[in-house]
Amino acid sequence: MDDATSVIADYRRWQRFQRQDQLQREHAAALRKLADSGAMASRVTQGYRSMADKGVQEGACYRTLFRRQREDATALACEGWLFVRRVLAEGGTTRVRATLMEGFTLEAGFVDPAQHSPNKITLEIFDEILIQRDMQLGCRIDRHDDQRDTHFVTFLDSVRGDLAKYMK
Repeated sequence: MDDATSVIADYRRWQRFQRQDQLQREHAAALRKLADSGAMASRVTQGYRSMADKGVQEGACYRTLFRRQREDATALACEGWLFVRRVLAEGGTTRVRATLMEGFTLEAGFVDPAQHSPNKITLEIFDEILIQRDMQLGCRIDRHDDQRDTHFVTFLDSVRGDLAKYMK
């Protein structure tokens, strides 16, 4: 019985590492696609405004990937669901007020929404110079209220309506 339990635990750990690797690759590809598109903060802000409208009307939550800096300086991709409450643009700064339900982290594995409290967060959208891309301008979305969470990529085409009850 103990051998079977150990094997199952090893298998689940392996699954978690496989998922982490998949998220790392998907996040890197999404960042490359965003950079290649030449999207600027004003265009990305429009997307977040649309998410806020759908959130109010339909309770829509959007899949988001982001990078979290660990204490050992390792940065790993995380997955979550974002309920966008409002977009504020003032004084040249654009901030997004949202609720984040984490869906996967390496430490926790898959997160059950019924057993995890969401976090109210503030994202900041800004333009940046992409040095790796011959000084091209691009857009970046970082968490304003927690410097460990950066490089958010939120997908307009990956939506759930069943999480709204947890996001209030």
